[in-house]
Amino acid sequence: MNIEKIRKFTDLAVWQEGHKLVLMIYKITKGFPKEERYGLIDQMRRAAVSITSNIAEGFSRKSPRDKYQFYTIAKGSLTELQNQLLVAKDVGYISEESFNKIAKQSVIVHKCANGLLKATRFKKYEN
Repeated sequence: MNIEKIRKFTDLAVWQEGHKLVLMIYKITKGFPKEERYGLIDQMRRAAVSITSNIAEGFSRKSPRDKYQFYTIAKGSLTELQNQLLVAKDVGYISEESFNKIAKQSVIVHKCANGLLKATRFKKYEN
């Protein structure tokens, strides 16, 4: 098994999967009505970017406690985005098929984030 050392935040699987989600959100929201420019479009894009931004910031922190806090915020932003996706689907801005594809990616990110939080939590209590 060849395991490479994680040297930068972009090496984290959770960041990579989150980045895919960000790109999906930017692409799908391009088709939203113009009147949502400062509403749902902005909220969804901010929540998506917040996921990867907080993972990146947490990665740069030295203490496991600080890392854990930022990773927890990222997970909160992910949950916020999942809610916004449901709203977008229910008001007819995205199709069931598109919703399912993006929701599946959000579950992948959620699972990765849980793993990262679990690993960080154990380090947090080792000291």
